[in-house]
Amino acid sequence: MVCGGFFCAKNALSVLNILYVMVSLLLIGVAAWGKWFGLVSSINVVAGVIGVGVFLLLVAFVGLCGAMKHQQVLLFFYMIILSLVFVLQFSISCACLALNKDQQNQLLEVGWNKSEATQNDVQKSLNCCGYSSVNFSTSCPAQCFSSPQTCVSCSSILQTYAGEVLRFIGGIGLFFSFTEILGVWLTHKYRNLKDPGSNPGAFL
Repeated sequence: MVCGGFFCAKNALSVLNILYVMVSLLLIGVAAWGKWFGLVSSINVVAGVIGVGVFLLLVAFVGLCGAMKHQQVLLFFYMIILSLVFVLQFSISCACLALNKDQQNQLLEVGWNKSEATQNDVQKSLNCCGYSSVNFSTSCPAQCFSSPQTCVSCSSILQTYAGEVLRFIGGIGLFFSFTEILGVWLTHKYRNLKDPGSNPGAFL
């Protein structure tokens, strides 16, 4: 059977959705692991990552069910959802790759000021205190806080890694956005193929 056949498209779509299931479970597992071991104390960050993982799991489940049963309605909604996710993810990925140093610094400062729990996580993991300067009149969970001469502000450390992290996130996002386009194309092709095992007179 040629690769453009019904079963080839079905298998390719199934494999793609199994990949999405694995990624979604990885996201959920990493978020739960980080919360369990105290690496991330912000419930908003954990809930956000788990929410993305659950959403991706549901989308993959719809795609798998549609692929296995050749359900036209499920495949149609799967195609629409995947198209919307592609637009959103592609836009965010391009924005991550296009940010300059000043924009990165503004983004970091906004994120820093939004949550005290996030500040504590960053200060503890990077061993720094404060965003732009160290304020010894307040408390800080970093180990360096007990030795003032060794403590530095978090902005200098964050700015060092911000560009690399954004490029990594943007690259990963672009990779998965193209897999989503592949998924839309495969789904469209698969929907228009006749199931050789179905009733020849049945309407597909």
